Amino acid sequence: MESEIFSTTPNCEIVTTRIVNFPINLAFKAWADPNHLKNWWGPKGFTNTFNEFDLQPGGKWSFVMHGPDKGNYPNEVEFIKIDKPNLIYWKRHSKPLFKVLATFEEISGDKTKIIFKMIFDTAEESNKLRPFVVDKNEENFDRLEVELTKMAL
Repeated sequence: MESEIFSTTPNCEIVTTRIVNFPINLAFKAWADPNHLKNWWGPKGFTNTFNEFDLQPGGKWSFVMHGPDKGNYPNEVEFIKIDKPNLIYWKRHSKPLFKVLATFEEISGDKTKIIFKMIFDTAEESNKLRPFVVDKNEENFDRLEVELTKMAL
């Protein structure tokens, strides 16, 4: 399992990193609690309807992203590994197919480094999405920081 997560090459990955000014447990909770995750998941303008969220190995995350263009985008995900508060790893069963590894590293008591890694089977699949998702992942992190600010109040 561990080797499967880390045995990729950079051309098969899209990686977004952000240091947030919040403790690691709060940062992890924003990803692990569906009541918070639904508020920020996705690029700017998107909303979510969660049908199922079972955060454990083998658990399912079934949701629909609603785009600002009125499009609906069904997503089916299976959680592979959870290591609270350091790691969430999942596999998408809806297209486009890829795995996601989110890691959380405490920098100090109130700073956390989050690495969001999209892992593709081939460089070709990664390169198809790269022009679109790099900026969208940054928008996702912007929305995460807004949610973390609300959570910290």
